[in-house]
Amino acid sequence: MTAGKVDFTGVQSTMLVTLFLRALDAKEREPILGDRFAAEAVDRIEYDWTNLDKPIITRTRFTVTLRARQFDDWTTDFLHRNPDATVLQLACGLDSRAFRLDLPAGVHWFDVDMPDVMELRRKLYHETDDYRMIAASVTDETWLGEIPADKPVLIIVEGLLMYLRETEVRQLLRRLTDHFRTGELIFDGVAPWAAKTTQLLKKYLSRWYDYPAYWTATRDGSDIERWNSRLRYRDDVALMAQYERVPDPNKRRFYRAGSRFDWFKNFLRAFRADF
Repeated sequence: MTAGKVDFTGVQSTMLVTLFLRALDAKEREPILGDRFAAEAVDRIEYDWTNLDKPIITRTRFTVTLRARQFDDWTTDFLHRNPDATVLQLACGLDSRAFRLDLPAGVHWFDVDMPDVMELRRKLYHETDDYRMIAASVTDETWLGEIPADKPVLIIVEGLLMYLRETEVRQLLRRLTDHFRTGELIFDGVAPWAAKTTQLLKKYLSRWYDYPAYWTATRDGSDIERWNSRLRYRDDVALMAQYERVPDPNKRRFYRAGSRFDWFKNFLRAFRADF
């Protein structure tokens, strides 16, 4: 059974790119992520995937899967320490993290994304007593009341904050820390030069640059505490420096060489904070 035809634009279109790249990784002999759910979803979704099967896109699959793998590792670590926790994943897209990880029995997981995204997602995945999908914009103020706040929470924000304005980032983080008593936040952030580059591309070359611009960069851990005084920066990982996980020897050498330069190594980092 197919999941039907899809046609997303703007930020939402990036989730199809991410899904396609994870599906490519799943076909590797030694995958970084090994997301079989992504491969199955690509087979079921009616979309012209040849639009994405281009070198300029496919060569970024290692960055996408390195990021997802790091988030998986941090999620597993948190749930090992908090086996009865709540997990809240914002702008989840078609991510399968709730299914590809071995979750402790006491975990309650909530995925949130726009209604049209959730309409497609519900054709691919099914809710259970411990897993729920919430159809709402993450910037809306009403849906958070549906999430219980009586347990430690892991908030996963993958591929989102850089697309928001800083005022929106601050407002979102404040609502989250006001609602939950204690927990961890994990998210990815781009370097300032990367954000500025996409803004210029969008302004002057929008005819050829189809993707949305990055509006909020993350320079270092101090930005997190500046955005929200309840958040305490814990650590971060430069994803480009995780080159040992890259199965392609040519790309592995490229990542290794590039990681000698801070501007390259810190282009995309995964951050972790406590509250």
